[in-house]
This record gives sequence, structure tokens and C-alpha cells, in this order.
Amino acid sequence: MLPGSAFRNGQSAASTLCRRCLLRSLASRRQQIRHVSSSYLNTQAEAQKSWQKKAQLIKEGKIPHLWDLFKDRGYIKDIAGTEEQIRELMRRQRIGAYVGIDPTAPSLHVGHLLPLMPLFWMYINGYRAISVVGGATAKVGDPTGRLHSREPITKADITMNITKIHYQLKRIWLNVESQAGRFGYKKEPRVWSRALVNNSQWYNSLRFIEIVDRLFKGMRLGPMLSRETVKRKMEKGDGMSLDEFIYPLMQAWDWWHMFNKLGVRMQIGGSDQYGNIVSGIESIKYIRDSERDPAAKLPDDLFHTPVGFTVPLLTDSSGAKFGKSSGNAVWLDQFMTSTFDLYGYFMRRPDADVEKLLKLFTFLPLGEINKIMEQHNQDPSKRHAQHALAYEVVALVHGLEEATNTRDRHKGLFSKGNTVVSSFPEDRTPTANVASAFQIDIKLPESLILGKSISRILYAAGLADSTSDATRLAQHQGAYVAGAPGQPAATNKGLSYGDLTFTPIKTWFPQDTKNFLVDGKLLILRRGKHFVRVIEMVSDKEWEDSGMMYPGEPGTGRVRLLRDALVRAIQDENIKVNDPETNKKLLDRAEALYAAKKSVNKLQLPETLHVKNNRARQILRQSLRFVYQTGPRSVKDKTAAIDEVLEKAKREMESQEAEQSKKDTKKSRPGKDKSSFTRIRVD
Repeated sequence: MLPGSAFRNGQSAASTLCRRCLLRSLASRRQQIRHVSSSYLNTQAEAQKSWQKKAQLIKEGKIPHLWDLFKDRGYIKDIAGTEEQIRELMRRQRIGAYVGIDPTAPSLHVGHLLPLMPLFWMYINGYRAISVVGGATAKVGDPTGRLHSREPITKADITMNITKIHYQLKRIWLNVESQAGRFGYKKEPRVWSRALVNNSQWYNSLRFIEIVDRLFKGMRLGPMLSRETVKRKMEKGDGMSLDEFIYPLMQAWDWWHMFNKLGVRMQIGGSDQYGNIVSGIESIKYIRDSERDPAAKLPDDLFHTPVGFTVPLLTDSSGAKFGKSSGNAVWLDQFMTSTFDLYGYFMRRPDADVEKLLKLFTFLPLGEINKIMEQHNQDPSKRHAQHALAYEVVALVHGLEEATNTRDRHKGLFSKGNTVVSSFPEDRTPTANVASAFQIDIKLPESLILGKSISRILYAAGLADSTSDATRLAQHQGAYVAGAPGQPAATNKGLSYGDLTFTPIKTWFPQDTKNFLVDGKLLILRRGKHFVRVIEMVSDKEWEDSGMMYPGEPGTGRVRLLRDALVRAIQDENIKVNDPETNKKLLDRAEALYAAKKSVNKLQLPETLHVKNNRARQILRQSLRFVYQTGPRSVKDKTAAIDEVLEKAKREMESQEAEQSKKDTKKSRPGKDKSSFTRIRVD
């Protein structure tokens, strides 16, 4: 042990320093070393050789340049830089490019896809692709094109928006790789590179004086005040606040951070982002040229000069802004705009626009698009091109399986040979994982969030098949909660504003869950990498008034629900289901109610499925499967499912009548009947 030193006030330290603690403290100050394997270096060297060979072939005109593909498909509107500069930079270097999206809404919409499509094309052609969620810049909001300032966004809302958009982008990127494989693009390991980042990651640790010194010092008010967005909002709008005024500089700092750290040389933006892109280029050049450290100073050459371009503003043949339907955005969240409605939106595109949209929103080769249009022009009434467009967009956003199912439903509904289509086609296989079919943002009652274990919350949110499964997830660190990493629940301060970080869930006490709530009402949970829930805590009264139910809710067990349905069907609260004659009477009454319900609601139901002689719980689980796949449902919907159970269980109960008769013949003792329905009592 080392003796402690004296304090300045003359008192000596009563404690001493442990050698082990001192060594550990010194070790933590050492610069971390990242070991790079020789195989990684060899892979990078081979990739560089391959790129140089490809660049030479492009120069000789033997293979097309990606920039030419952008022009042929109509992706380019305004260019920041020169076309020759961009072509040469893209040919000679595997540059990085990015698209930024501010989470000012709870979902992406169709308009966001257009600037993302060139980024997707760059990714599958070997460039580094970065998609940025503006968790920090969304607190300000882009004033471009607006006369009135945006309404302030609460911490809970911006956290929900960040979470939903983050996981929407993750799913879309997975679909991009699937789409690329369909059209012959083979993923190159350690060469195809993409990242999904949140600018709060660097803004939360950025010192204000640093951005003032590195960026603000070189910006002049004259050029900034002369921008059209500023003049228009100050003269015709409600004025411009300081945070809106410096928004382009915040976006420029995002680009500089990725320019310096990730090699991002290109920004792709929407049609209204040209001014922000130009401002970003000027800012990066100033920061680059004013670097005081000679060792960190970047050269002013082709490879260290930022460039960018914007995509066109899309309008249909009538002049309406693309992506809007009756004044409402066409969302990419299937719970805000269903896949069927998204498919239908593209089916309604006029013939004059469909070829242009096929080039912009699909990975179909141009030659195949020409063939589609030739077939379409032979009989436009069949809308062959619209079907191809809708299918490809839904496949990109929601996956191939969902696109195929939606296309079959749409063709079945609108084809002349079939005027009725089932909501659940018989050949459609249900989702294998329950978690993937739940809505991301859900509501759950306060009594559950603050009064029950985290295992019950995971089960209620659809992230686990049971409470025991949820407990195993927590024990093996397979579930996560959004919050400050590394802090115990009792001292956790919650999620940083605009950030999205997760820490493994521990089996804490129920009263500790409140430490992870955002704004005292939002709980964000995640299972694995892709299944996330944004849970809004509501009062118990609001939950009861909503008529909703969640898995594991007290009083809603499957056997209890079946028992209650049997009581309602027979209209006799004193009935005991242990007599064959009573069973027959009950079934007759249940079938009559079921038939009446079907005729009153004019439901088109599929034919009765053949059910094996399973027990009541097994039959009920199979029939209620869709309830647990689509999330908490209303009592009315669940009762309808139970009514369907009664109809399916007819043969089961008839077989039990025969068994009961045999047992009565043998004079077996009462109470020993092992059939499943004799266990369901209502007394």
C-alpha cells in the first residue's frame, strides 16, 4: 500500500492508495490499440486492386460509369461542384456518400425514398453509404421552404420518431441487399460498406467553443442573409430564429464530421436542399484550409474536396406533389399506411408517369423497363407497368414476401373472375416470429409498467412468447432497454435527448422501471437487433376505456375466455360442462349464434379448418394465433375468435360425448374424467 498525501488544509489523508488501483488507473489512460489482422489488410488490398482495374475499364469505356446511370434514370437535378469533378472522383476513389433525414415525423414517407435510391445504387456498386438520422438537428427543424416555424417537439416524441425511423431504415437496408441479389449484384464481404448513424452521437459530446472556433469564425453574415430561404421567411413569414438561421451550419458540421472520420465526400439531398449542400461545401473547405495542426491538415485536391447533388422534385401529370394522397403523406410504416394502400397508391399512377417512376424507384434494368412498357402499351387497361412498379416498391420497403402477398390480394380483389378476397389467404404462411408482426409503437397501462416485472412487460409487448421466455432473455442479455449504458436501474438518468442507446435488461424490481421512462411516459425495449417496441404508458382508466387487451393481462387467460364464451353461448351462468346432453345443447346454441353473427355482419369466412383431436387449450391457441401476431386487440375481436373456436371444436366435443358414455357404462368415479372440456367449469 502507498501512503496518502496530506491535504491542503493540513489534515492528512486517512486512506491509502492500493497499488492495484493505481496501476489500473494508469492503464486506463493508455491509448487504446486496435489490432488489425493480416487477412483484413489483404482483403482491402485486393479490393483496391479490383477498384483500380474497374476504374481503368470505365476510362476506356468498356463498362458504364455509375454517374451515367444516375443521369439515365433521372436522379440528378442540381450539382454542387462540376460534373467532370464528380465523375473523376467517383471513378478513381471508392468515396463515401450520405443522405440525412430529420425525425420530425413518426415515419418515413414515399418522398424520402427518392434521395435514398442513388445512395442504394452507390452501395451495391461498392461505395460507402451512410444514412444519417438527425436526432440533434430535428430539435431545430430545417426551415427550408417554410414561412412558419415548426412546432416544438417533445422529448418523448422525438425519441419515438428516432427509434421508429432508425429501425425502418435498418429493415429497408436489408431489403436493398435482397433486391440487389435478385438483379445479379453479389455482395462483396468487407467491401460493401454502409452505416446508419445519429448525429446526436457527436453533438452530445461536442464542445460549443469548438464549433464556434472551427466553423462560425469563417462564416460571413452577408452571404447567409442573402439566401432565398432566409429572405423569404423574414419578409413573408413569421421571422427567423437564431437556431433556424444556423441550421445549415449544423448540417455542415455533420458533413465535416463524416468527411473527416468516415471519408464521406458526397451529399445527396432532396430538391430543396441545394442551398444547404452548397453551404456545407463552403464550410468544409474553410475548416479544411484553416486547420492549424500541420499533421492534421488535409490537402486541397480532388480527393479531399466535397461534392453533392440534389434529386428532382416529383410531381404527377396533374402537378400534385408526389407522395401525397388527399393531403396526407404516404407513409412507409405499414401501421400508418398499410402495404395494400401503398401498393394501391402506385397502382393509381397515371400511364404518363409510370415509366419515369420505374426508373426512379426500382432496381429493374433499363432494358427490362422498356420491355415492361412495351407489354403495358399493348393493353394499358391491365396496368402491367403499375403492377411492376407497386410490387418493386413494396418489396423494397416491406420485403419480397409481403410484396407477393399484397400483389395476390390486389389482383384477387380487382380481377374480374373473383370479386371477394379473404383478408388472410389460405396459402399465406403466418409470420414465424411473433415479435416481427407487432406494431412498433404501442400503449400499455400504468399498472403493468410500474407494478409488474420487466419479464411481464416484455411478454405484453410481444417481445417474448411467455414470461418465462422473457426471463430467459433478460438473464442471457438478449433484451435491451433504451437508457444510459452501464448504469444500474436505481441511478439511471434515462435516455439522452435525441440519442438512442441501449443497455442490456436486468431483472430489476418493478419500481425501478420508472428510471428508464422518457418524459415519464415512454419506455423503449428491444429484443435482439431488429425487434423494438416504443411503449407509451397510459393510465389504467384510459386503457380500460380503450377496450384493448395485451398478452398476459389478468382475467384474459385463454381458458377463462373460452369458459366465458361458453357461458354466454348457452345463456346459463350455472351450467357445468360435464354432461353430454348439456354439451349438445351448448353446441347447438353456439352454432346458432355463430351463424347469426355471420349473416348480420356479412362476413366472408374461409371454410372450416380440419382440427385434430387436440385439447381445448391447443385449439384455442391455434385459433387465437393472429391475436398474438398482430398485437393487443379489442375484447370484441377476441370474442369473435372464441366464437370461431366453438365452431371448430364440434367434433372434439362429439368425440368426448362418446368417451363420456363409455365411462358412464363402466360406472367410473365422478371427478376423474380427463377430457379437456370437463376441466372448464363456471361455478
